[in-house]
Amino acid sequence: MTEPERAVALRANRDFRLLWLSGLFAVIGTQMTALALPLLVLRETGSAVQAGAIGTVSVASLLVTMLPGGVVADRVERRRLMRLCDLGSLTVVTALVVAVWNGHAPLALVLLVAAAGAVITSLYGPAAFGLMRAVVPKDQMGAATARLQARTATARLVGPLIGGALFGVHPVLPFLAEAVGLALSTLCVALVRTRSRPAARPGRAFSRRELTAGLAFLWRLPYLRTVLLVFGLGMNFGFGAMSFTALSVFSDSGRSGVGGGLVVACTSAGALAGALLAPRLRPERRTALLVPATCWLCVATAGALAVVRVPLVAGVLVMACMFLSTVASIGFLSTLLVVTPDDRVGRVQSSAGFLSSLVQPFGPLAGGALLGALGPAGAFTAIGTVLAVSAAVVTFAPSARAVPPHEGTAEDEGTPGKPAPPPAAGGDGPGTGRTDPAAAAPPH
Repeated sequence: MTEPERAVALRANRDFRLLWLSGLFAVIGTQMTALALPLLVLRETGSAVQAGAIGTVSVASLLVTMLPGGVVADRVERRRLMRLCDLGSLTVVTALVVAVWNGHAPLALVLLVAAAGAVITSLYGPAAFGLMRAVVPKDQMGAATARLQARTATARLVGPLIGGALFGVHPVLPFLAEAVGLALSTLCVALVRTRSRPAARPGRAFSRRELTAGLAFLWRLPYLRTVLLVFGLGMNFGFGAMSFTALSVFSDSGRSGVGGGLVVACTSAGALAGALLAPRLRPERRTALLVPATCWLCVATAGALAVVRVPLVAGVLVMACMFLSTVASIGFLSTLLVVTPDDRVGRVQSSAGFLSSLVQPFGPLAGGALLGALGPAGAFTAIGTVLAVSAAVVTFAPSARAVPPHEGTAEDEGTPGKPAPPPAAGGDGPGTGRTDPAAAAPPH
């Protein structure tokens, strides 16, 4: 099927449109409150430490509950679980709206809401991943994944801007807007006709075997293991350190927001462009080339940033990295989805998201530490060295070139299963409700 035919088929797929709209309503709301929530705490307490605690609680809660969330999604009807998660998100956001409207949102309530949102995300993401397999045919996988990534990139670009503007008018408005978005998201999921019920599984739900089944599956496939460990962990860490260092350097250590804002805007633009153009590039057919190319481009960018001091040039370089990384990630996700058996899709998705998210909080910390100790040139050189090691592994390791065929047959542990499509889950920051199921699994 050609790209135009795939696009027409997706537009005609009623359930896919509903799931796409559901995620759009929810993730824009989450992006609005990801900015508004720490601003609210700063307004209430004046403490940057307490505002920062929101992100810490959210990330910690997400990491702790990711693997159990995948187990639950592999044991219950996934559409029903998504509806329950939507209602849970709407409940916690409504509680926050009432508190802010009454003029006082206690820190304990804000932290509870952040934690609840992360737990709900851990359940919703694997369920959405599994339901999407049943909604989209295999031959439309790449186009569907790209559309979900474009949706996420767009929401990340406009959500904080809208949230900040609404917060400036009245603190309750971004949270009220998220509640409206979640209500619309709930309606969209309720209208989906497709059902996705995993096969019944004997034994205890939260045994060690069940909790680690996704990790075991990923480990047994050399290609998935290598790319997730190097591209998902190593590159996430290195790129996070490079991005934070660039933000700090080009914002003149916080004294000017223009240069740093340009770098951030270029990063978001690169992600959006990559998601929009990925269907034409067919990344699922070129993953073995795209992954090492992304790594080496990041190495070259780190080297250039060691000497470049023009924000526009830095922004263009980082944008190119994010563009290629997004395309490569879509290709990798397509492969991951195709080779995952249906009865393990929730646990494999949550495990991939867990691995990809594990190092993300530490990249900016490492970048800041290197910048303070070595200065801009030394920091970018050190980061480039780390990235070069990752690039060398995915270039020369035989397992990184052994992309699994998009045809699976066996159902036993550790063997690729039947084909299927779209994305993975993860968090978009310390928002109050659930986050986009396509957001965090791509290793970039």
